[in-house]
Amino acid sequence: MDRLYKTYGRLLAETNLEFTRYLYEKINWDNKLIVIKGAKGVGKTTMLLQHILRTFPEKQKALYATLDHIWFVNHSILDLAEYHYTHGGTHLFLDEVHKYKGWQQEIKNIYDAYPQLHIVLTGSSMLKLEESLMGDLSRRHRQYTMEGLSFREYLQLEQITNLPVLPLETVLHDHFIQASQITSKVRILQHFEKYLESGYYPFYREEGDGFTDRLQQVIDTIISSEIPSVSNIEYDSIYKTKQLLAILAESSPYTLNISNLCVALQASRNNVLKLLNLMDKAALIRRLYATDKGMNSLTKPEKILFYNTNLMYCLTPHTEAGTMRETYFASQLAVSHQLSMPSKGDLMVDGRWLFEVGGKNKGFTQIKGIENSYVVSDNIDIGHDNKIPLWLFGMLY
Repeated sequence: MDRLYKTYGRLLAETNLEFTRYLYEKINWDNKLIVIKGAKGVGKTTMLLQHILRTFPEKQKALYATLDHIWFVNHSILDLAEYHYTHGGTHLFLDEVHKYKGWQQEIKNIYDAYPQLHIVLTGSSMLKLEESLMGDLSRRHRQYTMEGLSFREYLQLEQITNLPVLPLETVLHDHFIQASQITSKVRILQHFEKYLESGYYPFYREEGDGFTDRLQQVIDTIISSEIPSVSNIEYDSIYKTKQLLAILAESSPYTLNISNLCVALQASRNNVLKLLNLMDKAALIRRLYATDKGMNSLTKPEKILFYNTNLMYCLTPHTEAGTMRETYFASQLAVSHQLSMPSKGDLMVDGRWLFEVGGKNKGFTQIKGIENSYVVSDNIDIGHDNKIPLWLFGMLY
C-alpha cells in the first residue's frame, strides 16, 4: 500500500495546473460513480490529478491509482477501497480500469458497500469499456468521453494565445469579426498546419520527433489487441483492418461502397460492416449516416472519415486534401453536435446547417439557394458572408 501512496504523492507533485482540458468544467464531480472514456494520451490522468490538487485541502482524503500497477497482482480493488475508506478516505480515482480483470463486479460491490465513497474511473480502451459498462453498473454511473485537443486548446497549450470557446452560432454569424480579431495577433495558418499533423494528442509534446511512432503503436494496439479482445475475429481480419485503414487514408472523403470494399479486402459484407463498426467504436474512424432516416441508413453508413487528422498523417504520407479538411471539420463539430451525410453538400450539422468543405477557391455552386448553407474554406485567414475559414471551427470546445 505504501507504494501506491508514494506514487500518488509523486504524481501530484509533478502535476501542472496551468492548462486544463475542456472536459474538466463539464463534469459533475459530485456524482458518486463517474466513468471517463477517451483514447490513450488525451489527458485523462492529468485531469484527475489536477482535480485532486484543486479540490482537496487534505490530499489523503483522495487516492489516485492506476490499475495496471504491480500492487494489483496480489491485491484487489476491494482491498484498496477497504483500506482507503477505513483510513478516512472519501474519493478513489482509478486509472486504466479496463486492464483489471473483473473490475465491473468489484466496483459494483464497492458502490453498494461504501455509500460515502466516491469513485472516478478512466480507461483508454474505448471498446473494452463500452462492452463492460452494461447491466447493473450502467444504471449507477455517469459517463463522459474526453476527445483530443481542439485547435483552440492546442493554441493555449503551446502558449500562442488563450481564446474562449465559441458557440457554433457565433462562428456562423460572427465569423468575420472573430477571425479578424484572432488573426490580427496570430499567424494562424502556420499553427493550424502543425495541429493537423500532430496536435490532436497531448503526448506530442513529450514525444517530439517520435510522435508518429507513438501514435502508430496506439493504432497497432487497438487493431491487434483491443479489437480481438472484444470480438471473435480471426488473425486475417486483423490484417484486413489495417488494409482497410490504408484504403481510407489514400482515398477522397470515402462515400461508402460496401461491394467495392468487399472486393478490395476479399471479405464478406457482414465482416466489412463489423470491422467498420469496431473501428468506429475504437475512435479510429467516424461513420456518417444519411440525413434521411430510412431503414438503409440504420444498417450502412454513407461516408467514412478518420477520427482525426493526426491518424491520417500517421498512416500515409499521401494525405488527400479533401479528406483531411472534412476529417478536421467533423472532429471539431462532433464533440457537441450531430453530423450526417446530406444529399447535397458535404456535411449536415444537427439536421439544420449544411456545409460544403473545400479549398480557398471553393464556391457555392453545389449548395446554391439552400437555406442555412455555408462554404468552409481551407487556406484562408478570414472569410466573408457565408464563407468561413476552416480553422475557426477549432474554437468550438
